[in-house]
Amino acid sequence: MPQLWIRHETRPTERRAPVVPRDAAVLTGLGVRITVEESPRRVFSAEEYAAAGCALAPAGSWPGAPGDAYVLGLKELPGRPERLRHRHIFFGHAYKGQPGAGELLDRFTAGGGTLLDLEYLTDAQGARRVAFGYWAGYAGAALALLTARGRLTAPLRPLDRASLDAELRGSREAAAPAAGPLSAVVIGALGRSGRGACDALRAGGVEPTRWDLAETRELDREALLSHDILVSTVLVTRPVPPFLTTAGLGVPGRLSVVADITCDIGSGLSVLPFNDRLTDWRNPVRRVPAAGREVRVIAIDNLPSLLPAEASTDFSADLARLLPALDTGPDDPVGPDSGPAAGRGSDGGDWARCRAAFTAATEARAAAHHSGRTDV
Repeated sequence: MPQLWIRHETRPTERRAPVVPRDAAVLTGLGVRITVEESPRRVFSAEEYAAAGCALAPAGSWPGAPGDAYVLGLKELPGRPERLRHRHIFFGHAYKGQPGAGELLDRFTAGGGTLLDLEYLTDAQGARRVAFGYWAGYAGAALALLTARGRLTAPLRPLDRASLDAELRGSREAAAPAAGPLSAVVIGALGRSGRGACDALRAGGVEPTRWDLAETRELDREALLSHDILVSTVLVTRPVPPFLTTAGLGVPGRLSVVADITCDIGSGLSVLPFNDRLTDWRNPVRRVPAAGREVRVIAIDNLPSLLPAEASTDFSADLARLLPALDTGPDDPVGPDSGPAAGRGSDGGDWARCRAAFTAATEARAAAHHSGRTDV
């Protein structure tokens, strides 16, 4: 069984956990060794993990973890150490040319470590096995609706779903009758993020227009701009025609709020290339000039942390059943009943594909260095 080291997240607004105490208890019962770093921000306390059979360690002590430990986290690593020797599991955002991607890969190459990027933990058909997508969509659409109704307050603070839904209902009741009903379009509506976005909009009293592949093959930009709110939840892995550009914003229309849930900024694969920067909890909205008006843009790359308990619980349920297979290969006898929760386990092939994505990225970067290229 693998040894896991759950690290403290250094981002001040990050309160999620990749494995919650309930699932940690089942994993330790299976023989998985888990060390959890203490964290003043994590939504679950260190005492809950200790009661689940986990060892505790000081925050930020993972560089000294045993060499065979998998260091498990969610968001970016701190800048030190420069050489990464462990096998790290987190959302690295390092394979599509994102800012800082090359430097992160170089740190793994220098230290001999491995990145198991959770975005690339997929089944044989390429479907992602774990994601926070539903809650990213839910939180992002909720922020967009509150912004459109002039009810968003900053800095943002973490909530539970019941409290956020109460704010959405309150924004609807407080809306001026003369303002009329709001309209919203969700692109990628059939995916996890899209379903979450639609649920949040409906909780706030807006029935969204739902677009997915069929509607975006030949996207009707006039129809897009006729909505008050755009929620984009589309993640692409190859270049596609953008949904909305800077020039597109120059066309008159009603669009006044855009929630960029994917935040694929700077990668060359963004479907909203006019959005060239992130927003954050302190300043969640930025204003972009558009055809005699302003469009307010939300692009926060850890939206699910606004609902940390619900998001962590759902994510952990999917991830925990895959973790026992970390040290197995695709032919080892680890099947659907091996995970800590009911549902589909892993045969090891998921993790093999995850490793292969890292290998391909580091080999591509090495080849680029050899040829003198600097864009990989």
